Amino acid sequence: MTKDHTMATVLPALTPVEETLYVTLAGRALDSRSRFSILGDTLSDEIALEIGYNPDDIVVPRAKAADVAMRSKMLDDVVRGFIARNPDAVVLDLGAGLDTRVVRVAPPETVDWYDVDLPGVVKVREQVLPHRANVHAVAADVTDPGWLDPLPRDRAAVIVCDGLLPFLTEAEFTALLNRLTGHFPRGEVAFNNYPRYAVRILKRMRSTRALGALVRHGGFDDPHEPERWDPDLELVEEMLAARLPAPPGTPMVYRLTNRLIGLSPALARKFTAIDRYRF
Repeated sequence: MTKDHTMATVLPALTPVEETLYVTLAGRALDSRSRFSILGDTLSDEIALEIGYNPDDIVVPRAKAADVAMRSKMLDDVVRGFIARNPDAVVLDLGAGLDTRVVRVAPPETVDWYDVDLPGVVKVREQVLPHRANVHAVAADVTDPGWLDPLPRDRAAVIVCDGLLPFLTEAEFTALLNRLTGHFPRGEVAFNNYPRYAVRILKRMRSTRALGALVRHGGFDDPHEPERWDPDLELVEEMLAARLPAPPGTPMVYRLTNRLIGLSPALARKFTAIDRYRF
């Protein structure tokens, strides 16, 4: 990662876990530069350059950038759908990093949106993300049970997290889910799955070993497994990217490959997938 010392934004010292936000930021930025952009998130590209990191200098393979963008798009769609059905909803984006989801979704003023992340990340967000009256930054460790207390308890909530699960133990993630479903009267939770094989590869490959050392969760293969972590959860939908329409102009070889992968749920969930639950 190449840092531009003429940047206007001064970054605080970030921990290794906090620094993982650069990978997803670069993925969204590089996707926005693609002829076949999935997300079209040009603001992420602007933010990356503003904080002094050129996405071209961050090693993110093209396939990984597409994966990051597709995950973001699917979670955006979950939030949009929930808000359409619940216009006074509460939205929680856990481990928000420098994601511009709130800008992409553009919720109405009747929605209260909470971006939750560690204090160092929130400091950066406050410098580079546009301010909105109904958007609230929560600087907290999600494993701390106290951060949830000030949030509304009497409204439906949609809770999304992209890339958070690997950095929590199963016990920590289970406790978090139980606190969330116990706090709000009803709602939905959606997050990207992490197959066990993907976690093993992350830990063993030389190019990803440093990132793999930060991973504390073993992953899961069965989308019903989180229902065992929190009995209030009910799987509503397993969203498999391989079964979704490809962006306009996508090469035919990509379309055919996706179609073949999508024929097998077991194979498709080894790639990009989002699991959505209601409570």
